[in-house]
Amino acid sequence: MADQTHVLFVEDDDVIREATQLALERDGFAVTAMPDGLSGLEAFRADRPDIALLDVMVPGLDGVSLCRRIRDESTVPVIMLSARADSIDVVLGLEAGADDYVTKPFDGAVLVARIRAVLRRFGHASGGDRTDDSAAPAAGGGLLAFGELEVDTDGMEVRRAGQPVALTPTEMRLLLEFSSAPGTVLSRDKLLERVWDYGWGGDTRVVDVHVQRLRTKIGQDRIETVRGFGYKLKP
Repeated sequence: MADQTHVLFVEDDDVIREATQLALERDGFAVTAMPDGLSGLEAFRADRPDIALLDVMVPGLDGVSLCRRIRDESTVPVIMLSARADSIDVVLGLEAGADDYVTKPFDGAVLVARIRAVLRRFGHASGGDRTDDSAAPAAGGGLLAFGELEVDTDGMEVRRAGQPVALTPTEMRLLLEFSSAPGTVLSRDKLLERVWDYGWGGDTRVVDVHVQRLRTKIGQDRIETVRGFGYKLKP
């Protein structure tokens, strides 16, 4: 398991859990599969996986609550699995700190593609094998300042009014995109492509929720909404 990407998969449906585990293992991933949220949390703490796949509706500790517990302890990437694309659970999962979501029922190839896209953003290889600890691409070397906000693109650190700001890797990549072109409007589709590595159309709610989470950390007025177009970082 040491030379493979380790996936924690929490799903209470026996058929889905076993079939998905087999599919992921065929693609080279090492998988720990758990049937409920409490056992999933124990496995996370014991094994420290590289990525977590969490079904929203699992017993004991639901997927959204489990995501919050994981996010309190780690910035490990999290993908939520939801049975309905229009469910409020999708937004709740993203607000809890998830990096992406996949709608059930899902095609195995689509799930693997989304996992690999997230892993690329977090510095892992695109397949089951792990790679060296590469950082997210910087927006340009040096220290960038936007009012009281400072972004160190070399050290991957952010400060607001001199105080460090803790960002998840996805939030950091989002901020790097904004800070690479301050004052320039970035569309949701462009952000999906650059930050989430979507080579296809995706749900822009992922962008909207992450922008809101980022605003709470760097200042509500730092990222401006340009209605009908997207978002821009105020210089």
